[in-house]
Order: sequence, then C-alpha cells, then structure tokens
Amino acid sequence: MVLHQTRTPGARNIVTCDLGRSAGTETTVPGVEGTFAEIVDLGVKRKDLFTGPASSGSGSRTFGGQFLAQSLTAAQRTVTQDRVAHSMHSYFLKGGQANTSVELEVIRLRDGRSFSQRQVVVSQQGAELFRTLISFQVPEAGLEWHKHAAIPVATPTNEQPYTDYSDYVESVLPPNERPWPGRSRPINVRYVDSPPAVGDGPITSPQLMWMQISSDLGTKQELHTAGLAYLTDIGMDSVIALPHGYRWRDEEVTTASLNHSIWFHRPAEMNEWLLYEQRVEWTNRGRGLANGRFYDPAGQLIATCMQEGLLRWNSEAKMSSRDWASGGNPESPGSG
Repeated sequence: MVLHQTRTPGARNIVTCDLGRSAGTETTVPGVEGTFAEIVDLGVKRKDLFTGPASSGSGSRTFGGQFLAQSLTAAQRTVTQDRVAHSMHSYFLKGGQANTSVELEVIRLRDGRSFSQRQVVVSQQGAELFRTLISFQVPEAGLEWHKHAAIPVATPTNEQPYTDYSDYVESVLPPNERPWPGRSRPINVRYVDSPPAVGDGPITSPQLMWMQISSDLGTKQELHTAGLAYLTDIGMDSVIALPHGYRWRDEEVTTASLNHSIWFHRPAEMNEWLLYEQRVEWTNRGRGLANGRFYDPAGQLIATCMQEGLLRWNSEAKMSSRDWASGGNPESPGSG
C-alpha cells in the first residue's frame, strides 16, 4: 500500500508563536483567535506562576487535553532551551469550568546535567484541578530500537476522508446537545473504523484515528510537543467501555479520566497526520486501563500513552448522565 501524506484541504492562518523561556516575558499571539497557539498563550503573574486562558466555545467542562498542553507549556518556560520533554505523568483531580481561566504553578524539583524535573499544579478559583510531573532531557545519541509498525491504513484524503470524530460523537448525542462543544477545538481527527453509535456487542480490536492540529504551529518544537499532549486525551476514556459492548454516553455506564501518562519518543510534527492506536489493557473494580501509541505514516513510534479511567455502572453512580455531558464530572475533568 502506498501511503500519501496530505494536509487537510483549506487555507491555514500562519501563526508565529514564541513560547518564551523567561518567566518575565509573556507570549502573545495577536489576531489568531481560535488557534492552538491561543490555548497555550499563558500569562505571567510572577516567576513560575502562569495563567491559562479560558476555553472559548468548548462546553461547560475544561477538556483534559487542555490541562496537559498548558501544563507542559508552563514547565517548558522554566527549563533551558537545550532540554525537551520525555515523560509526563498526570492526575485529573477535579473538573474545571471551561469559561474560567486557571493558574499554573511550576515547582522546580531538580536541574541536573542531563535531566530536569518540574511539577505543575493547575488551580481554578482556589481549588486544585490537575497535577503533573514532567521530566526533561538534553537530547543525546543512544542505542535505538522499536518494533516498526506496518501502518494498515492510508492517511485521510478527499477520496478517503474516514469519519470525522466530531460527527461520530454527535451521532451518540441527543439532538438537544448538538453540536458537540469539542467541534470548536483546533484539531482534525478522523476515525478510521468508528464503532456503531448504538452498542451491538463487544469491540476488542484496536481503535485507529488519524490526528493533527488544524492551525499552523510554525517551527517551534515546544508548540508541536504541547499539541501532541493535547491530542493524547481524545477518546481514551470512552475506549475502555468498548469490550463490554457500551459506547460513550451510554446510559448504563459512566466514564471519566483519572490519570494519564505520556512518553515522548521522537519530535512530533503536529501539522501532519499521526495515527493514534488505542487498545484496552484491563477493566475491573470500576476502572479501566487503555494504551495509546502515536505513529507517523512511515510507522515510526512518536509517543506512547497510558490512561486509567473511571468505568462505573450507573447503579453505582451518584450523578445523572447529563452531568457527564462534556466528558467530565466534579471529581474528574474527563476526556475528549
């Protein structure tokens, strides 16, 4: 099979964004409202304390990927230019209000000759919502090995667009909850083999989605890495219900993100298509564990993710299904 690497049709706005390392320098991206650069355009209150903008038009609950991307951006500002993120381990503690800004406090844990570690705490109106530990490394040569993947599907084209992820989500939502708030996010996601909207039996095969950031990210690798972190949270809570024959927003079960880990293996080019392969590893005791891998069209492994999520029968839930409409709840912000 010949794979064709394509960009999504349509004009793009060219965005120049300097993430800026200095705690006293505030990044601005004038005239690019609605782009990914705007999501991670952090203000500065003082050294190591940043403010993250509210989500525009994205529902009542803050998307978990926004916490990941903004926290990584804040931590990036506190390390030297020669260090890149290689791992990120996060806990979703409480749901955030999408229409309210957040504070991000960076705690400098260690700066060694090769590695730096940062902890980021995200709060909103005095309540802690999210906490993450991020490690950075000075890139170095090393022994390289990974199992090369044979990509089974070509990248999206006009002739083979696959299913738009927002269209799939809206197919399971009641009419009064459409359009899905996530449709306004600056992303392109194409579901290769989306499950039927109504559960018709267990699905244990890998879920495949092509993904990219829709607004131009320029040449700053930090912005592309933050874009990758943003995308890792999409679909990871709902996939754990598939082996049981359920779907996202199914009346019998409730799902939400609990904790999330990312390992960054290679520099990502997030304006190009990456294949996100999601597999369910385990479910029991009201929880489920999913594995995600990002590949480029050539089959190179770009990043690996693991996410543990809530998987609760509604008979045990203490909230109505409507409280979960944005993929989150007052105990956890949830997922895409």
